[in-house]
Amino acid sequence: MKAQKNIPLRIRRTKPVPASGAGTAVIQQITRAAHSQERAQDYVETIADLIVEHGEARAIDLAKAFGVTHVTVIRTVQRLQRDGLVNTRPYRSIFLTEAGSRLAVQAKARHRVVLEFLMALGVPEGVAKVDAEGIEHHVSPETLEAFQRVLSGA
Repeated sequence: MKAQKNIPLRIRRTKPVPASGAGTAVIQQITRAAHSQERAQDYVETIADLIVEHGEARAIDLAKAFGVTHVTVIRTVQRLQRDGLVNTRPYRSIFLTEAGSRLAVQAKARHRVVLEFLMALGVPEGVAKVDAEGIEHHVSPETLEAFQRVLSGA
């Protein structure tokens, strides 16, 4: 399976890469930072998908997509708005900002590379989809680029 080229794969790292002898605390801090970004990445990716599929992204559609309540979606969207990733208007759809759109493209590309890599290893598609959903948020840019090189046969 060939990976597409020229797709942005870099997501800003919030913590430095630990030195080879780094302690558990440093590694745990990096992991917690990745966890804190998961929801934002998943939401902007899903908002972008809904806009492509339906022409708009509504809170009710996000609630259905994530299996959460409307209230949970509203709170998360408020945080995304505060972080400059989405814009909302009363009784209107949810819109991605330029920063939100960039993050959605990056998240989608990361997900695709991880999924393709797992499937190239022989992981069944259903399992690879579930695993890719978690791995995509934690894989470093360096590892992601290595996945891409393997997929492209370099």
